[in-house]
Amino acid sequence: MARTHIEEEKRISTAKLRINEKIRAREIRVIDENGGQLGIMTPDEALNQAKTKGLDLVEVAPTANPPVCRILDYGKYIYEQNKKQHDARRKQRHIHLKEVKFRPKTDEHDYEFKKKHIERFLRQGDKVKVVIMFRGREMQYLDRGRRILDRVRDELVEIGLVEFHPRVEGRFMIMIMAAKKGIMPAAKPAKTPPPAKRGSSTEKASPAEKS
Repeated sequence: MARTHIEEEKRISTAKLRINEKIRAREIRVIDENGGQLGIMTPDEALNQAKTKGLDLVEVAPTANPPVCRILDYGKYIYEQNKKQHDARRKQRHIHLKEVKFRPKTDEHDYEFKKKHIERFLRQGDKVKVVIMFRGREMQYLDRGRRILDRVRDELVEIGLVEFHPRVEGRFMIMIMAAKKGIMPAAKPAKTPPPAKRGSSTEKASPAEKS
């Protein structure tokens, strides 16, 4: 039952909490400031205990039967709950859908350049919309577009998987790839410091140079 109360408490917004005299239930289950069970009593009895300790009575599980209330420092409780929500939002990863475009006659150099972009996006944890653009009579080269998409898929199979298989939409052939779980981001190359300029204030002339 304790676990059920905790799970329900997590779902209740702090903005909807009833405290002290605003608690309306006839009977409540009370938990003290140390997490101990005080049993079932009336809100007035629980509120008197809270006041003697200089604390508040907070209804944390209103839909339980009977509702569950905690004796605690309400201001500190709200601060901790807001901090937990803030930390949880910071840890959430926002996945973006990037787009990389090819042409059916894309040359090898351009292909490799764009494939590196796809790889970088996947290592960042983003999804990639790989698009083959056809213009005019290029629609007769759908097989070339499909070969490009298949090549991208095969050459990036270790870090990405196809989430949306190739499909023609108007003059575009589209495939969507997503990063495989556990893929670590590529290490950034270390920056080398620029060479010191001659005659700068950091260089001191030797005694021989001064003479």
